[in-house]
Amino acid sequence: MAKFVLVYSGGMGMEMEPEAQKQVMDDWGAWYGQMGEAIVDGGAPFGASKNVTSSGIGDGPLGDTPATGYTIIEADTLDAAAKACEHHPHVKHGGEVQVFTWIDM
Repeated sequence: MAKFVLVYSGGMGMEMEPEAQKQVMDDWGAWYGQMGEAIVDGGAPFGASKNVTSSGIGDGPLGDTPATGYTIIEADTLDAAAKACEHHPHVKHGGEVQVFTWIDM
């Protein structure tokens, strides 16, 4: 099996009512449960960021849609990894998931 990095962006964040937060966390728990052994690294949300370019160091993310977290999974193919994200809780709650192939070096 190959590894894939899921990079999250957008979504509702955790600035919501406690009941809504609980629903989001329950949805994540259910997705992790469905994925089972395919979860390599459950990941984490991201906090504040800096960007580093040839022009120097700046505040905030690069690009229009900052990354908000990640998870690493195993799947047979990139298509299978993307399919596993169709009903991902981050997507369900308004976010996006980019799926990247992990390249061992």
